[in-house]
Amino acid sequence: MRLQDARRDYYRNLAHEQGFRSRAAYKLKELNQSYRLIGPGFYVLDLGCAPGGWTQMAVKLAGNKGKVMGVDLSYVEEVPGAHIIRGNIEDEFLVDEIMEYFGRKVNAVICDLSPHVSGNWSIDHAKQISLNYDCTKIMDKVLMHKGNAVFKVFDGEYSMEFRDFVKKKFARINLTKPPASRKQSSELYYVCLGYTG
Repeated sequence: MRLQDARRDYYRNLAHEQGFRSRAAYKLKELNQSYRLIGPGFYVLDLGCAPGGWTQMAVKLAGNKGKVMGVDLSYVEEVPGAHIIRGNIEDEFLVDEIMEYFGRKVNAVICDLSPHVSGNWSIDHAKQISLNYDCTKIMDKVLMHKGNAVFKVFDGEYSMEFRDFVKKKFARINLTKPPASRKQSSELYYVCLGYTG
């Protein structure tokens, strides 16, 4: 068995054992260990949350004093300790629903979303970056001053442009790939700390 396959199986089995819906939950855990995006009592918004692995991990990290909401266009089974809504991140009215649930601005916005992959790399990359821009529009309305965010990015021709756009909004931005990400995968994460607006 190749090391890569062994690692993938390791995270998949771990997710199964620990009751997480996807191995992706460990990406958030690892990002959080390195950058402390989410702390106890945090209010966290998970955009593009299906199947719910990141939402589950966010609930765990925020603890019982925290509050977590997941949003996705697809149906997502309820996550204990979180509020899930089926909604489109391109919808302007989504912000009202988000603010109504939290009652105040959130500490962190997390985005691990992917478009429906067509297999045409340049189209998928452009669509994924476009979805991230949609997420920043919501983030600008709901994230508190000094709050944190993380965006998954399909690395490609528009990645740096997106990074430069987001960089203006945060005190610090880090480009990283957690160990739980597959080596051959083109996904990277922009970890954004200290929202300045």
